[in-house]
Amino acid sequence: MGEFITGQVARERIGALLDRIDEAYAELAALSSDDVGNAFRADVAERLEAQDRTNRGLMYRIFDQIARPPDELGCAALLPNQLAARLRITPNEVKRRMRVAGRIRPRRQLSGLPLPPEFDVVAEAVRAGRLGEDHIRAILQVMDRLPSCTSVSDRDEVERSLVREALRSDAEIVRAVGRRIDDIFNPDGDFDEQDRRRRSGIVIGPQGPDGMSRISGYIDPETRCYAEAAAAAVRPGRHRPDGSVVEEPDHRSPAQRCHDGIKLALKAGIASGELGRHRGHAVTVVVRTTLAELDQAAHAVADPRIPMPGPARTGGDTALPMRDLIRMAADAIHYLAVFEDHSDRPLYLGRQKRIATADQRIICYARDGGCTRPGCREPGYHSEVHHCSEWAAGGTTDADLLFFACPSDHKLVTDGHYTTVVTESGRLAWTDGSAPPEVNRLHHPEELLRGDPDPPAAA
Repeated sequence: MGEFITGQVARERIGALLDRIDEAYAELAALSSDDVGNAFRADVAERLEAQDRTNRGLMYRIFDQIARPPDELGCAALLPNQLAARLRITPNEVKRRMRVAGRIRPRRQLSGLPLPPEFDVVAEAVRAGRLGEDHIRAILQVMDRLPSCTSVSDRDEVERSLVREALRSDAEIVRAVGRRIDDIFNPDGDFDEQDRRRRSGIVIGPQGPDGMSRISGYIDPETRCYAEAAAAAVRPGRHRPDGSVVEEPDHRSPAQRCHDGIKLALKAGIASGELGRHRGHAVTVVVRTTLAELDQAAHAVADPRIPMPGPARTGGDTALPMRDLIRMAADAIHYLAVFEDHSDRPLYLGRQKRIATADQRIICYARDGGCTRPGCREPGYHSEVHHCSEWAAGGTTDADLLFFACPSDHKLVTDGHYTTVVTESGRLAWTDGSAPPEVNRLHHPEELLRGDPDPPAAA
């Protein structure tokens, strides 16, 4: 046990030590290393790497204590956003560090009694500054892939083996060792439903400059059966991207036909109306654009001399080329919010197949795009409708007082961690009390490009 010191003394000592580290780094940065020789530079690189790993271990200790403070009570829901802003990292990275810290730091029972870390051997190596971030990721990935039937003693042995390899090799070799361990513990690929559920998942990457998105992940056997059947329906000559069915040479590759088959199945599933409702309206594609852009696009389709306007935006914040939007609308687009050009005033809510029972939510799609908290990137599909003022405080359900907020941020407002106010331009501004209210512009990239403090006022 270390010596007992008060919180005030600990704060003073930690602050003084960090000051000394800052001073040492400042001196190192100012000191020339032009004439020290490469052999010495290699020694310096090794020591800097070791110090970086020691710092990483201390960082995980602090993140774990921030997430589960041993000396404070209360909800830490606001902390990811505050830390992200202070450290200039994403909230997801803050949460990832807290999750990892929770697995390699000592735990506590509900009674307060201490428990060892989930991965004790990894934890000790991290505390000693002997593992890098890439090592930690590789080891935890291997441990998470082990079948659920693996015994505790075998899991401990695998962990020790991986850490032992990480202490003398890079992370790629650790991953290679992990693949060999997979072969040893599950040579027949015998996974139960729990194992498959743990690995199943599809990640849609960000859109590239050409509008394309990369998909990666794992699908379970049932999902694969559906995908195979959809791909089989798109045999050569049928279900072309333009909708035509012509018995002539089809130059699509099998991969392209598989893509078109999955798209066909998703389109048919949404058009069937069997997917239920999502936050008050039928599951469908929601698109926002302006009347001028829609009119220009309609003329550009028929006249190649007219330039096609920029893409519209969906409720998931996907850039949808206007040519695709018009093609989709020709079949069925259930909710299309069209706004007067260069303003945020709703002009028309079009409904083709279903009558919108959530008109006000459609307005939020078009005006807000997604969660309105500054810095939040959650799209409209993942957002709830927030009353400003709060419904419980007598707020009214009027379109100009309803705004998007993702569930976690909505709860922060409800719990009083944030306050919101409607600006003169009709947008929602947020503040946690430490700075003036701000508007989220991440769903309005044109405002970021202009650098204007506010959107153009309505004429």
